[in-house]
Parts: sequence; structure tokens; C-alpha cells
Amino acid sequence: MAGFRGSPAPSSRRPVKAVAEAARVVVPFEDNRVLTQLLGEYDSHLALIEDRLGINAHAHGNVIILTGPPVACAMARDVLEKLYVRISKGESVGAGDFDGLIRHARAEDTVSDGQAQVATRRRVVKARTPTQSTYIRAIDKHDLVFGLGPAGTGKTYIAVAFAAHCLEKGVVERIILSRPAVEAGERLGFLPGDMRDKVDPYLRPLYDALYDVLPPEKVERDLETGVIEIAPLAFMRGRTLSNAFVILDEAQNTSSMQMKMFLTRLGEGSKMVITGDPTQIDLPPGMKSGLEEAVHLLDGVEGIEAVRFNVADVVRRDLVAKIVSAYDNAK
Repeated sequence: MAGFRGSPAPSSRRPVKAVAEAARVVVPFEDNRVLTQLLGEYDSHLALIEDRLGINAHAHGNVIILTGPPVACAMARDVLEKLYVRISKGESVGAGDFDGLIRHARAEDTVSDGQAQVATRRRVVKARTPTQSTYIRAIDKHDLVFGLGPAGTGKTYIAVAFAAHCLEKGVVERIILSRPAVEAGERLGFLPGDMRDKVDPYLRPLYDALYDVLPPEKVERDLETGVIEIAPLAFMRGRTLSNAFVILDEAQNTSSMQMKMFLTRLGEGSKMVITGDPTQIDLPPGMKSGLEEAVHLLDGVEGIEAVRFNVADVVRRDLVAKIVSAYDNAK
């Protein structure tokens, strides 16, 4: 079939990489309609596999031919077959799904069993890195989990997705999401409007995550009835949070006293996830962050786990990972 005018050349015309000790693996697929989605626009998903695994991959009829190191070809075959099954079941698959499975495979995690996931009514959130899988399993197993690491690693998003999952399954009765109202030197008093108008900009990332994993009408209804509560950290003082999934985001901006206060809110039947990036502290000069202190003090306590993400876990996009690395290297 002739391509659209001005469109890139199909993958079969891409330059072929030189591959030493190459294996040749032919992967057949029955449904060409599913195969088309698997390949991606202009075979972009095959290009991603080539780039990540250092192999050659091209489609011919109803098969995909892989050429390269045997282990890498085996990984590519597992990834393609796994995602073909997902598409056959009606799931939408994108570049991030390929990237996630490849990361797991390269970490010597089995593609079929190693990738943890969280299912909500609106979507299935699949771990895209081995650390994300560890994080999901930690939240499932423990009542208190710290998620530490740079922006773009999915710390908050996965926690919100897990909270939505627990709410829908009846494991908890409500979701409580909180953040300290400290951001890059800004002060609430200088913002216009009432208290909600002042704090909403600080809590917007939590709203965004909720609307992504739950139907909008459910989010609106649950916010109105108090089943889902989003509030600044200061509003947590004096409360006992029972039968709830509690998330504290941007926890690097808590003081020692604030962190202790928040941790001691945990009541019966509740789970708590605390996320933050210790390298992005916006507290006033001289004020110690309560996040790393809490992780250190609670190390080894039964029922508590800390999961540390790094630049290799950034899934937002490759450029974000490069930015994080540049700042880390400059220290």
C-alpha cells in the first residue's frame, strides 16, 4: 500500500544495524488488525524495541522478524506476545507499555509475572519499571510506605491509583490526599480568594491523578460527600484517620513536627503512603525536612517500607530523565 505523501518511510526501509552473533527469531500473529496496532504508527513500536534492546525488528506479512543477540530477541518476543494479548482483549497499548515491559525484562524480571499492576474502574495502571513493581507490592503488603525519588517516577500517581483500587474494592471507606502548602517560596496569604482558592493550586496534581484513574462523575460525587478528601497538611492536626487510604505528597516540605503529627494520624484499617523528593526541599533556610528523618527513624519497623526511585525510573519522558541526571551530576 502506498504511504501518505510526506510520511516517513516504513520500517522495512530503515538502515539495518550491524549485529554480531545474531539470532533470527520469527514471531507469527494471527490477527492482522491487532498486529497493526501492535506495530504502532509507521512501525514506531518496533523502532522503540530496536532502540531499547539493540536488535533489528521488521514486519513481513503477519510475522515480525527479530535479528540480534539471542537474549535480546527472546525479550523482544515476550514483550510483543504479551502486548498482542492485551490488544486482543481490547486494551489500548502505547509506547509506554513497551518501554515498561522492556525495563522489567532487562532487570531479569519475567515479563509475564514480574510486572505489577493496579486495576481501577477506568484503567489498569501497569508498572513501567522494576522499582514501580516493588512500590506497588510494598503498598499492597504494608500499612505505611514511603516513596522517595525524583519527579516523573510515578510515586504519587501509583499511590492515587492504589487508593482508588482500595476504595472501589471496599478495602477502605474513604481516600484522604494531602500536601504541605509550601511551594518554591510562595505564601498562601498573597494568593487571591478564600481558603479553598488559596490551597487548590497546591493540590492540583492530586486532582489530576484522581480524574485519570476514576470516572469524573464519581470523583465529583465523592468529593461532595467527603468520601474523597483533599486538604492541606495543616488540616490533619487532631484527627484520627481510620478505614482510609491516606496519601501525603511532596513530603520533603514537611518539618519534623509536621511529619510526626501526620504519621500519628494513622488509625485502624488504614493505609498510608508518603511520597517526596529529598532533593527538592522548599522549606525556609535552616529548617530540617521531616521526610528523610522519618525514613531513618522508622527503618526496620515491621509494617513499614521505604522504596527509593532513581533517574532510571523516570517514565515521564527521556528528556526528563536527562534533566534529572544533569542536576544530580552538578552537585
